[in-house]
Amino acid sequence: MLLAMLMLQLAAPEGVTMVFFDWGKTEISRDSEATLEKVVQDYRANRAPLLLTGHSDRSGPSGANLQSSRQRAQIVADYLASKGVPRSAMTIEGRGEEAPIIATEDGVREVQNRRVEIRRR
Repeated sequence: MLLAMLMLQLAAPEGVTMVFFDWGKTEISRDSEATLEKVVQDYRANRAPLLLTGHSDRSGPSGANLQSSRQRAQIVADYLASKGVPRSAMTIEGRGEEAPIIATEDGVREVQNRRVEIRRR
């Protein structure tokens, strides 16, 4: 519930869909499933390739955060592929902690920074 409230605080830039993750987790939440179902529907209607960019907060070492951001983007790609979006239509990248939505000090957990952004390319 808290995660859903926090997600409502943040308006995604136009053309960007965001999926958020709890700290230390890579599971897709029920709220995120509903969001990803909309991405699947949009893909089916438009067939536009997708860019999935993973991000992390600054709560761990930068190398681990980069790996985590890539892993989360891959998990979103796996979900979309399971719903029929071709892997060839998705580009996956991880940016770690280099592009936060909320600027924080090193070591701070921030849910809005632990996200995967999905854009049509």
